[in-house]
Amino acid sequence: MTSLALSVLLSLVSAVAYAAGAIVQERVATTGSGHSPAPLRNRVWWAAVALNGVGAVLHVVALAYGPLSLVQPLGALTIVFALPMAALFVRRRAGATAWRGAIMATVGLAGLLALTGNSESHALNGRDQLIVAGATLGAVALLLLISKGVHRPVVRSVVLAGAAGIAFGIASVFTKTVAVGLASGAVGAGVPALLAIAGFAATGLLVSQAAYRGAGLTAPLATVTVVNPVIAAVVGLTMFGEQFRHGTAGTMLALACAVVAAGGLILLTTERLGAEHRDARAADGGLPDAAADGERAGVGSSDGMEREDVAAAESAPVPSAPGGTVEVVRGTFSAARRPMPVLMPLECLGRVAFGPGMSRNTGPAGPAGPDDPTGPQGTVQTLTPPALR
Repeated sequence: MTSLALSVLLSLVSAVAYAAGAIVQERVATTGSGHSPAPLRNRVWWAAVALNGVGAVLHVVALAYGPLSLVQPLGALTIVFALPMAALFVRRRAGATAWRGAIMATVGLAGLLALTGNSESHALNGRDQLIVAGATLGAVALLLLISKGVHRPVVRSVVLAGAAGIAFGIASVFTKTVAVGLASGAVGAGVPALLAIAGFAATGLLVSQAAYRGAGLTAPLATVTVVNPVIAAVVGLTMFGEQFRHGTAGTMLALACAVVAAGGLILLTTERLGAEHRDARAADGGLPDAAADGERAGVGSSDGMEREDVAAAESAPVPSAPGGTVEVVRGTFSAARRPMPVLMPLECLGRVAFGPGMSRNTGPAGPAGPDDPTGPQGTVQTLTPPALR
């Protein structure tokens, strides 16, 4: 196997490991209690940490055997691998919109990374390390503060995933600084950078775990996957003097790829927002509980009030008809009053039955007239709403 083929294979396995780690993180966030940003006592979560570590190691080894312009775009396949893996292992299928968003984000990111030029290795000096670390901490803290005021779970997840991507991207920048320092023999100068790597990597891991809570898999994963290398590329372009390939044409094409990747992220976010809206409508679609509706509408539904209504109905005076007696029929009240919906089918109205009683023409003992709706004496006639006749 050639070194190029080995680099491609290691890059693909690294993307699979990252995708598996993201799936495990999302499952832990779904089944966890949500009281802490990361369930440190959960063994499954540590399995996700191990999978992410394996993916990072394989990515570094792939860079040792292949060019950066090939290894970095292949790492963007994490989003594409995560969708079928989630459907296979956790029975979570993605719709057509999620697939389109994932492919757009992957293609845009792969094109952007492929156009990033290979320059000489650079390292951050002590002053630059302080500036980058301070700016990163400020940006991450600002995004965390913004996420506190966001009420939509998907939007909050994207904001947190952006913060995690920034932390991971700056950790990659400091990793490059340590690698350059080790190659030049300056081992002691890399100690602050190693501390920065540990701090930003841990921050990115904890924040990304919080980003998976209540927002699904694709939107947070795509955001972290896109923001991470983009932040590293921005640092390289601004502080290391790196440039895109093919001059002005390459720069314009890179901007177009960035737009495509951003469109994929927006598509994934809106797809998840639509799914969240459909779930909310389905949850509110059933009829609410009758007693609760009665209480909210101000209608008494307690046993005491029902008993008062029944007692009032039974004790109400009934005027006597001339020449006869009147039989009082006592009705039965339901235990809870169900409010009438806005649109009630006519079948729900039921039928009204009248028993034997006084005729409107001759009184209770006389024969019924031809137009008497009560029919023959001693029979029961059922009245049906006109629309149901």
